[in-house]
Amino acid sequence: MPQNIYDNPEFFAGYSSLRDRKAGLNDVLEQPAMRSLLPGVHGKTVLDLGCGDGQFCRTLIECGAAAVVGVEISERMLELARSHDNANVTFEHCAIEDFVANDESFDLITSSLAFHYIRDLDKVIVKIAKWLRSGGHLVFSMEHPVCTAAQGIQPGWQTNAGGDREHWILDRYHDEGVRRSHWFVDDVIKYHRTMASVLNMVIESGLSVDRVLEPHAIESAERERPSLLDERRRPPFLLVRARKP
Repeated sequence: MPQNIYDNPEFFAGYSSLRDRKAGLNDVLEQPAMRSLLPGVHGKTVLDLGCGDGQFCRTLIECGAAAVVGVEISERMLELARSHDNANVTFEHCAIEDFVANDESFDLITSSLAFHYIRDLDKVIVKIAKWLRSGGHLVFSMEHPVCTAAQGIQPGWQTNAGGDREHWILDRYHDEGVRRSHWFVDDVIKYHRTMASVLNMVIESGLSVDRVLEPHAIESAERERPSLLDERRRPPFLLVRARKP
């Protein structure tokens, strides 16, 4: 069974506090980058995999999408998502791996920071390629392989005696597979893959990669929070846009 960490009360409380304080990288880095990759959305039918609290579903509707289906394993996150009424958004409670759809059902499929939780990502991307209509797009973000590589061993920044960040620790990059780390709680499971593996999964599914981003924070946020300048020293996220011929 896929791990449902967001329904862990301690994890959910920590994550919610991070989002409420806007102390994470979602609003100032990942979400602006995701929006920049969106193709024309007006009138389109969209699937959002790992939709969480439905924030990106609402963004897609604001961009003109005709209908959005959000898929999420966490009941706690879906409760938040459903608290925002929108007749053009529907939600499915299931793991991404278990979602079923007809071939050529969607013009656009998105996923925000969920793919690094999926063990058999290659199988999911093959299904995504079938669900897309001709000319449709897949747009996704995930933790960058530079960040997932050493998780569970000694992840993060190497600091000096004064606490200054000297460099980012990168180790076991080609040792792909499960990583267990502490994020609010112990034993959070993620899956590390090299960038080559991720891109080749997309290519081998029959999709054509047309844009790849390794973004840093938006400049206005960097001025307000100088600590965000460290995100220029190593990429926290990988974003990909691919098209079905």
